[in-house]
Amino acid sequence: MEDDILTIEEVAKYLRVSDRTVYDWAQKGEIPAGKIGTVWRFKKSELERWVNERLSSSSVKKSDSEVQIKNFLSPDRVIFVKNSSKRDAIIELADVLAVAPQVKNKEELVTEILKREDLMSTAVGRGIAIPHVRLSSVTDLVMAVGICKKNIEDYQTVDNEPVNLLIMIAAAYNQHTYYLKTISYLTAKLKNQTLRDTLKSAATPREAYDALVKE
Repeated sequence: MEDDILTIEEVAKYLRVSDRTVYDWAQKGEIPAGKIGTVWRFKKSELERWVNERLSSSSVKKSDSEVQIKNFLSPDRVIFVKNSSKRDAIIELADVLAVAPQVKNKEELVTEILKREDLMSTAVGRGIAIPHVRLSSVTDLVMAVGICKKNIEDYQTVDNEPVNLLIMIAAAYNQHTYYLKTISYLTAKLKNQTLRDTLKSAATPREAYDALVKE
């Protein structure tokens, strides 16, 4: 990467993402790029500046700050889950999360969330599961919440209790520290039985949202 002008393939190798991801970013104007004829080209100096800005804004600042749920959860991403099987409930909630502007590839989100779940159950006990994933097609950490009116019995939980609260998190690939900190924060917050009971008995998604974002 000594040349000042880079190809899609060179940028993909530099950022450790797929050629397709770089192409999509260029098409959407999310990465500094220009066309020479019909092909995309990238200035190395602008690319390095773009990378540094993203790393500082997404990783460093957020990892040093307190986690605030209202920064990555909106009321429209809190739902009452209708399905009672693990796979169907996860897909139902992923469909909601995929509408968020931070998620650029719904199919990848659903596929990778399920793949992560197949590797190891994300149930953390007390009726809670936190399916999560980091993807290059996600631009910033975002969350959706599913309150299960029917218990999910097939979730392979550590305490043999059925799951009735789903917290789904998707983050950008470079947000590792903030991502782990958020999962840890939510796991600790939801140890509060009063909060869990309030969420499960909420009459509306907005009521559940308000209880969850309350510090």
